[in-house]
Amino acid sequence: MNTQTYIESGVLEAYLLGVANETEQQQVEQYAFEFPEVADALSQLSVTINQHFMAQAIPPPPAIRDRLKYKEDAKEVKKWDFTEQTGNYQTKPKEENTYLEVEYDNTHIKVHKFWRPAFIAVFILSKIFLILAVYFYFKADSLIKENTKLQQEIELKSKH
Repeated sequence: MNTQTYIESGVLEAYLLGVANETEQQQVEQYAFEFPEVADALSQLSVTINQHFMAQAIPPPPAIRDRLKYKEDAKEVKKWDFTEQTGNYQTKPKEENTYLEVEYDNTHIKVHKFWRPAFIAVFILSKIFLILAVYFYFKADSLIKENTKLQQEIELKSKH
C-alpha cells in the first residue's frame, strides 16, 4: 500500500471530523496501528484541525460557557501514543470512571421570579378557604343542634 496516497485521500480528515463510516474508521485505526507514517499524519492533522478550529472559534456567552466546558471534558477523545515495546502507535485505553463529582450545598429551591406571587396567592387562598370551611362547619353543626332542639320542642307541644 502507498501510505502517501492513502494520507492524501482525505480519509484521515473524514475520520478526525467524525464523518467516516464504520469500515473507514476501522481501516484508519488499523493503518495507524500498522504504519507509523499514517499515525504521524493523523496526529499532525489533529493538531492542524484543532488549531484551525480554535482560530475560527467564537467565544460562547457566559451563560452557557460552563455547559460547553462540561461537555468538552466529558467527551471521549482518542489519543495516539507511541509504545516502545511494540514500536507502533496505538490508542490510549479508555478510562472507566466517567462520572463528574458534583458538590451542592444549597438547600433552597430556585423558582422563576414570576412564580413567587402565584405561590403566595395560592397560599393565601388556601388559608382563606380553610378558615371558611371551619366557619361553615361550626355554623352547620350549630344549625343541626338548633334544629334538633326545635323538633324536640314541637314534639313536646304536640303531646300536651
